[in-house]
Amino acid sequence: MNVDGKKYRTIWLAADGASVEIIDQTKFPYAFEIVKLHTMEDAAHAIRVMQVRGAPLIGATAAYGVALAMRADPSDASLHAACSALLETRPTAVNLHWALDLARKSLLQVAPENRAAAAYTLAADICDEDIAINMAIGMHGMELIAEIARTKREGEPVNILTHCNAGWLATVDWGTATAPIYMCHEGGIPVHVWVDETRPRNQGAFLTAWELGHHGVPHTVIVDNAGGHLMQHGEVDMVIVGTDRTTATGDVCNKIGTYLKALAAKDCGVPFYVALPSPTIDFSLSDGVREIPIEERGGAEVSRITGKTDSGGVETISIVAEGSPVGNPAFDVTPARLVSGLITERGVLAANRKSIAEAFPERVKISA
Repeated sequence: MNVDGKKYRTIWLAADGASVEIIDQTKFPYAFEIVKLHTMEDAAHAIRVMQVRGAPLIGATAAYGVALAMRADPSDASLHAACSALLETRPTAVNLHWALDLARKSLLQVAPENRAAAAYTLAADICDEDIAINMAIGMHGMELIAEIARTKREGEPVNILTHCNAGWLATVDWGTATAPIYMCHEGGIPVHVWVDETRPRNQGAFLTAWELGHHGVPHTVIVDNAGGHLMQHGEVDMVIVGTDRTTATGDVCNKIGTYLKALAAKDCGVPFYVALPSPTIDFSLSDGVREIPIEERGGAEVSRITGKTDSGGVETISIVAEGSPVGNPAFDVTPARLVSGLITERGVLAANRKSIAEAFPERVKISA
């Protein structure tokens, strides 16, 4: 996507042909900084501390992490150790598991002396596939937005609410939930995005707002609890969110607070769509509430916040009453019954086992 007129991916092979460069998302929205990953440990750290985040980008970073490990030591023991270390970084996003399973199975079939080159090629292919998938998601989602646009007065925008960051910064390029928005914006269909701040890490206020602004898409940042109010008053035409893991039955795990948006949308008759690439579907799971592991992150993310002072400095302060315990579940699960449709690279699917299985029969066979 564009950053002040210059096109960027979120991860790429550095000019030296060995190290990997990423955009450090912990610095947003106050700085745009590029970090170089030299080792597998660097990649694991980037995932763990959320220098990279978003299920597709986590998977791509993990694949490059394996490549960095194979460059240092292409043995079987090194491959298994790298996959195990990377797998422990984040428990919820299934793309991490998918990318590492693919890397392990593929590279075990390659002679050790050829593994580094094969691993780099595999990581690049995963990145290219992610872009192609997101472009297809964008086209299918664009049709849904265009259908609503036809009911509007000329020049009146389609108002879309999104939660967390399922944008370019969460993928290699285009984003999932934002891909249809970008395509409509570039195709002349007026859109306006309600951007949930998405506490506690503020991925909406910090990341989604940043990328929409730099790409020129009209948007307004709102507090997390404003969505239901806006829906009640007819100011939201549709909700589009991303997902970190979706079950074979259509239950959707996404950033904490998504479930509440889905409930409000159902009550107000607002369509609630989930944009997802097929690697995010976990065909081994049927009940998202019971089976998807929910990451519990540190309480400091809730009790402290970083912001820019009036003097231009960036400081972190405490915002919770001293001595109060803090809980921080990072995700929740939206049951399939609340989902209007799943926007995938193969079309808009009903959120049920039959529709998902018919769209991705090859994935069903693999998981069986």
